[in-house]
Amino acid sequence: MRIHVHLDDDLVTRLDERVSARGRSRFIERALRAALETEERWELIRSAFGSVRQSNHDWDDDPAAWVAEQRHADERRVG
Repeated sequence: MRIHVHLDDDLVTRLDERVSARGRSRFIERALRAALETEERWELIRSAFGSVRQSNHDWDDDPAAWVAEQRHADERRVG
């Protein structure tokens, strides 16, 4: 799909220093995908905030031992 987007001249100059004019669309598409994925990850992080209680965790006494136990409990994991 084609869209019309306005970009500042200095931004286009910097873009052209990195890629040819024929590579602009691909570069912008990759940058946009990366930015959207980052935004979506942050949305997930924000939505999970507060879902883990602040104390009385199974790992409070020895976090390293708890992690090792979790890893060994799953046969699909190695290490």
